[in-house]
Amino acid sequence: MANMKAEATTSLSNSLPSVNEKSGCLPEQGQEQLSPASPSHRVDGGARAWCTLIGGVLMITVTFGYSTSFGVYQDIYTRSHAATASNVSWIGSTQLFILYAMGLPAGKLLDMGYLRYTNLAGSLIYVFSLFMVSLVDTSAYYQVYLSQGIGLGIGAGLLYVPAVAVQAHHWIRHRAFAMGVVVTGSSLGGIIFPIMLNQLFKLVGFEWAVRASAFVVLGLLGAANLLMSDNPAVKGDGEKPVLKNVLTDVPFMLASFGVFVIAWGIFFPHFYLQLYAILHGVDANIAFYTLAIMNAAGLPGRIIPGILADRFGPFNIIVPVIILNVVFLFALFGISTEGSTIAFAVLYGVSSGAFMTLWSPCAAALAVHPNEVGVRFGVGFFMTAFGALIGTPIDGALLGESFAWYKPIIFSGASLVVGFIFFVASRQLLVKKTGRNMV
Repeated sequence: MANMKAEATTSLSNSLPSVNEKSGCLPEQGQEQLSPASPSHRVDGGARAWCTLIGGVLMITVTFGYSTSFGVYQDIYTRSHAATASNVSWIGSTQLFILYAMGLPAGKLLDMGYLRYTNLAGSLIYVFSLFMVSLVDTSAYYQVYLSQGIGLGIGAGLLYVPAVAVQAHHWIRHRAFAMGVVVTGSSLGGIIFPIMLNQLFKLVGFEWAVRASAFVVLGLLGAANLLMSDNPAVKGDGEKPVLKNVLTDVPFMLASFGVFVIAWGIFFPHFYLQLYAILHGVDANIAFYTLAIMNAAGLPGRIIPGILADRFGPFNIIVPVIILNVVFLFALFGISTEGSTIAFAVLYGVSSGAFMTLWSPCAAALAVHPNEVGVRFGVGFFMTAFGALIGTPIDGALLGESFAWYKPIIFSGASLVVGFIFFVASRQLLVKKTGRNMV
């Protein structure tokens, strides 16, 4: 047993220099405080790490993946005249807002060691709220808003950030890759649920379609709760995170402001592409699959950039990814046929999926100790929440009853340009601070 502990200690200590070089963490601050990992709590592999990764995929599938499927509900509610496009957007944007905003308390609870409790509470709230959606009167806007906007948002918020952030406690050298794999769940959910809901709405109606999706969610969340666990050996007895230090970290706050602004525009196609395609004469059977196609394309967009980020640094990859998103958003001006709609869904799925994947490794790379990863995620996603809250309703207001598509396209593209500037500034300060270009 003594030999096993010695080998584990030696293995972990030998890995620390490469952690600083590849992950972008600030060098020699807090990393030397890592406790020796026991064989059952080692990093970059082992049963616990892989089970937590798989559980994280399932959890993201039914939370963020379901949220990115809101375009199906946007289409249903708007064309049934339950509310205007802008008002309907408030339901989905509120859900995203609370999902991100709850990351602040959920991330803190993760750092305190309460992962299992937050997972259980979040799962119960999320499943209950989804069954309540199946019971609402769709013409009663307040019922839909309370159950789908607020209820699902709170439940998902307790689950989403910890599911991603806890991977930093199990993976160090391959952290960006692990986080990228976990957030592929959003693509999987974005494939499964739009197809499922669109088909079931026609076959069994709104109520049973939503209930069927709720039963799927219940099963996946049950499995995720059994699979996921924290890794206390990595967190050790290091210093407790100080919120003031996080809020005064200039590179981190610049990147957080960048995500806040980008969130104004990056979700526009996820909410409106199906409606856009139908109103531009695309066959409804094809339009119904645009969200699924977009999210399917996001699978390689979430995995490959994570691998590149582990090698070249997450900031070096996220900056050109933002440029690609800007280009594809403005390319919407030339889309009016079935072929061009599908091409856009594929390309934007890859680029937007890459951005949503890389923000998490960027936040983790700025942490000086694993104990503060949850807090940094919480602060960053809390700021993102406000961008997600107001972005798509602004798109809806700009769209108006006349469906002036050029207005929300310009607004969304300009938002990403401003966010790009923030990320470039953050990267430059981080390079200057660390003395390394691979950040």
